[in-house]
Amino acid sequence: MPVDISTAFILAAGLAAFAVGLSKGGLSMIGMLGVPILALVMPPLHATALLAPIYVASDMVGVYLYRHRYSRRNLAILIPAAALGIGVGWATAHLASPRLVTLLIGLIGLAFTLDMFLKRKRVLPPRPADVPRGIVWGAITGFTSFVSHSGAPPFQVYVLPQRLEKTVFAGTTTIVFAVVNAMKLVPYVALGELTAANAAFSLWLLPPALIGTVLGWWLVRILPERGFYLFVQVALFLVSCKLVLDGLMG
Repeated sequence: MPVDISTAFILAAGLAAFAVGLSKGGLSMIGMLGVPILALVMPPLHATALLAPIYVASDMVGVYLYRHRYSRRNLAILIPAAALGIGVGWATAHLASPRLVTLLIGLIGLAFTLDMFLKRKRVLPPRPADVPRGIVWGAITGFTSFVSHSGAPPFQVYVLPQRLEKTVFAGTTTIVFAVVNAMKLVPYVALGELTAANAAFSLWLLPPALIGTVLGWWLVRILPERGFYLFVQVALFLVSCKLVLDGLMG
């Protein structure tokens, strides 16, 4: 993959890697900004391939930081379901339209956040993790993460109503997507999207990614519970708007 090394590229790549790191530290929605930022200076598909190793490396740090804070039940439900979704995405890679998938996921995210806004004054009881919904949303998470790197919105639709304690929510998110990103590596290599050249160049982006991971973990710990979930919901709304625009405009 030829890369034009310029000041703009260095700034965009560093900021994209930093955003990915913040997401792995627990501020999950910020990671979805990585590819759009890097796509400002290079083709989107190349940006996706370049950031793939960064996701995996920062995942390892995130998993270590949250090794004691996660929901076992959610992991047991979502990880097998996400694996199913990744398999479907791999099998239909030549048929699925990333643009259409991006649009649909953006609309789902918008509908969910608007529904939460309309119900904001109602005190709703936490909705426990359940297998049927978990399988559906977990499979959608795996599929959309594989096809268009937009697995966070469907994941949030399933987990946010559970109202988990903030560090448990962040840890569950980090571990689920660490496993999802690892499972995506083999299909990406098989499809030719991930090469040794990409992986080697990505090493230069590790420092900002790892700094972002630790900073994200620290911010999750100090943010008030209410403020943390407000941030997640606002970020989900903004990212969903971006996905809708991307889907409509290509």
